Amino acid sequence: MKILLKIIILVILFNSQNLGKVYAQDKIKLGLLVPISGEYSEIGKSIIKSTLLAINKIDNSLLEIIPKDTSSDPDITYKKAKELKEAGVKIVIGPIFNKNLIKLEELSDMTFLSLTNKIIDNPKNIISAGINASSQLNTIAKFQKDNELKKTIFLIPNKNYKNEIKKAIKKSKIKTFKVHYYDSDPTKLTKQIEKITKYPQRKQNVEDEIKRLEKSEDPNKEKKIKKLEKRDTIGKIGFDSLVIADFDESLKSIATSLLYTDVSPKKTYFITLNQWFDQSLLKETSYHPIYYPSINKENYEEFIKLYFEKFSEYPNQLSFLSYDLVGLVYYLIAQNNWNLDQKIFLKKNKFKGKVGIFEIKDKKINHVLNFYKIENSNIKKIF
Repeated sequence: MKILLKIIILVILFNSQNLGKVYAQDKIKLGLLVPISGEYSEIGKSIIKSTLLAINKIDNSLLEIIPKDTSSDPDITYKKAKELKEAGVKIVIGPIFNKNLIKLEELSDMTFLSLTNKIIDNPKNIISAGINASSQLNTIAKFQKDNELKKTIFLIPNKNYKNEIKKAIKKSKIKTFKVHYYDSDPTKLTKQIEKITKYPQRKQNVEDEIKRLEKSEDPNKEKKIKKLEKRDTIGKIGFDSLVIADFDESLKSIATSLLYTDVSPKKTYFITLNQWFDQSLLKETSYHPIYYPSINKENYEEFIKLYFEKFSEYPNQLSFLSYDLVGLVYYLIAQNNWNLDQKIFLKKNKFKGKVGIFEIKDKKINHVLNFYKIENSNIKKIF
């Protein structure tokens, strides 16, 4: 079966003149399930504002967004989703969090573009639109190939997304030398990293070599001993690169433990997952260079500027994804003769939005990400 592959620049398609005239008589209703009240209300409000930006860009009076407050509660989410169904909504952007998806399978004639990046055990009518682990690992795999990395180890924390990473490793093109799981408890972490990096043996190698030289008749032994005394370890660590599947302070703790065990990012590639351009990493120069996959940085900064000019505040990261999703759904509906049904997410297509390139096939989204390096307090795009 021949696969039709289309590359569409959504930013251009937001301009309605490129889409031609809309002949639909009814409103194009898109639901929006986000937390407007409660602990995560700021995220929900930011997403609403970003969808308003997208609607203004599209500039079609037939397009209508109907927001509903989930309060980040599964029962309330289900109730509000039913209200959207009764209002004639078939496609919904949201919910945000994976925990709020559990009851939505009952609404089988609706499609939910959830902003979660988790893809395991989601209901069949859920399309995960977040930056999932498979997308990130495929990007890292390209970096591996470009730099001829043969021995990449994985450091994965025992956290709730561990299984997502494990499945993504199997699904992606990435090559793994070894996979290690660690406890994020600081009292246990260092010992685990010591074992992974063979630190005790490498440290012992220094003492053994000093003793050997002391007993030798080497005329330069004093000079060599002084040089050895300045070293912490001798010996190979057994890998040329590592992927740290962690974030925030936990990521920094791992990097610190690696430095303590005499593993340098100058000699071994330190790679991590999407950090959304975390500015705090720029200050951690001892970890540099550190590499990671992410969305298109230039477009992200352009979106932040646009959002700030409109609302005098900065957006949440997830609102950037929702901005693209409005344009994507609008285009797919137009291609489907303005019919709102699940078929629009079945065909294989490749799209280019503000986030970057993302692919849809069989109601699944994968992103083709960029790759970045942090070094000398700067972020540089690798590809």
